[in-house]
Amino acid sequence: MINLSVGSPVDPVPASVQQALAGAADASNAHGYPATVGSADLREAIQTWFRTMRGVDLGAVNAGVVPTVGSKEAVALMASLLHLGTGDVVVQPKVSYPTYEIGTQLAGATVLKVDDVADVESWVNVPGVKAVWVNSPNNPSGGVLGAEWLAEIIAAARRIGAVVLSDECYALMDWRSARCETRGNHGIEPEQAGVQAMPSTPCALSPSVCEGTADNVLVLYSLSKQSNMAGYRTAFIAGDYRLVHAMSDYRKQIGQIIPGPVQAAMAAGLRDTQAVRTQWKRYYDRLARLVEALRAYGYRASMPDGALYVWVKTLNGDCWADMAELAKLGIVPSPGEFYGAVEYLRFSATASDEAIDAACARLASA
Repeated sequence: MINLSVGSPVDPVPASVQQALAGAADASNAHGYPATVGSADLREAIQTWFRTMRGVDLGAVNAGVVPTVGSKEAVALMASLLHLGTGDVVVQPKVSYPTYEIGTQLAGATVLKVDDVADVESWVNVPGVKAVWVNSPNNPSGGVLGAEWLAEIIAAARRIGAVVLSDECYALMDWRSARCETRGNHGIEPEQAGVQAMPSTPCALSPSVCEGTADNVLVLYSLSKQSNMAGYRTAFIAGDYRLVHAMSDYRKQIGQIIPGPVQAAMAAGLRDTQAVRTQWKRYYDRLARLVEALRAYGYRASMPDGALYVWVKTLNGDCWADMAELAKLGIVPSPGEFYGAVEYLRFSATASDEAIDAACARLASA
C-alpha cells in the first residue's frame, strides 16, 4: 500500500539542523531548564526569518514571539490560553484542519463553521464571537487568501473585539508564482533564487494587512514541512505582544517548553534557507506529477495555490466509495470527511519520490 494520507515528511532533516542539535546536547539549557520564551539565539532567528522570508519587522508592529511544541499543541491550546469558554464563539472554515474544532471544544467554547471566513458578514454579527481561525494556505484545499481579504478579516474582528488566529504553517509552500514563472515542467528553481525571491503567501502581520499593529492578531508557523522537522516539534506563535506575553506565562506553568537542544536546532532550521529552497523544489515536483496522474485516472485535479495536498472531488460522490476503489490499486489518500467534506479526497505529496512515482504509475495504468 502507498500511503498518501497523513502529511508526515519523509525527507532528510537538514545537516545544519542535525549539527546544531548535537552541538547543543550538553549546553546549559540541556542539563538545566530551558526558557519558555526561547533562547536569545532562537528569538533572534525568528525575528530574522520574519524579516527575510515574510517581509515583516515584528518589532515595528509590536509583536511578541513564543516557541511551541509543534503547531498542533498551539492550535489545540489556543482557545484555552485565550481564556475562552461557555458563551464564547470561535469561527473556523467549514472545511479545515480538525484540531481547530477540537481545541475550541476543549476550552468549552462554541464552534461556528462558515463556508468562507473571508465572508465576514457570515460571522461578524454573531453574538459572542471571540476568535476567528484563518488558514492560508489552507489544509486540505490549498486555497490562499489575498492580502486584501486578510486585511478585511482583521478589521472586522477588531471591530467586535475578536482575535484573528492565522495559521500560516504552509506559507512558504506557495505555488502560484511557480505557475507564472515556469521553467520546463516543474517551475522555478529555488536554488537559483535569492532569499527575497522565495515564494510566500500574504502574512497577517504584514503592516499593510494589520494596519501597522499586531493588536488582536496571532500568527502560527511550523518548521515541520519547510525543514522536515515534524519529529522535532518546532513551531511558534507571533503576534499581539500582550496576548503572547500572557500565553508564555501559562505555557511555563504547564510545561509547554521546547527542549534546549531542540531550540538550537530550530534556530539552525530557520537560518538554512538553502535547505528550504531544496525542499520547496521537491514538493513542487511531486505535486506536479501527482496532479498529472490523478487527471489521467479521471479526477479533475489541479495544482493547489499552496500547501502540500491535492484536493479533489470524488468520482463516486462519496469519499469512502473512492477510498475502496483506490485501495484496489494499493493507494490510500485521506477521506474528505476528516476535514468536513465527505465528497472530497486529499492526496499528500509528503511521500518519497519512489512512492509518488509508484502511485502515479498505478493511477495512470488503471
